[in-house]
Amino acid sequence: MLWIKSLHIVLVASWFAGLFYLPRIFVNLAMETDPAATARLLLMARKLFRFMTFIAVPAIACGLWLWLVVGIGAEQGWLHAKLTIVALIIVYHAYCGVLLRTFQRGENKRSDKWYRMYNELPVLGLLSATLLVVIKPF
Repeated sequence: MLWIKSLHIVLVASWFAGLFYLPRIFVNLAMETDPAATARLLLMARKLFRFMTFIAVPAIACGLWLWLVVGIGAEQGWLHAKLTIVALIIVYHAYCGVLLRTFQRGENKRSDKWYRMYNELPVLGLLSATLLVVIKPF
């Protein structure tokens, strides 16, 4: 179990690295006017999104294994709250893919300021999930 838990922590940390950085690329894309720079940023964003998705799948699988097989927190309220946050993070991840496709089609209508605010959401998710796991308030 400790091997899976350790792997889960490393995978989640790696996934969040992408969730923190991809919207930052979106900030730069929203400000960029040079086509060559835009193409380079889009390439970076596509590769990062692919990496994030590749890492998210085993991170979620390890978490599910800890919950469903090992039974960590199975009947405690903090876990249900954390699973809600995880679901919201998965939605955030998927919406990053939607935003990326919008940039690829050249149809972005949002400002760099909007992307700066959007960039802060995973911080709140990570903080909330971590506090729930460590403190177990209910």
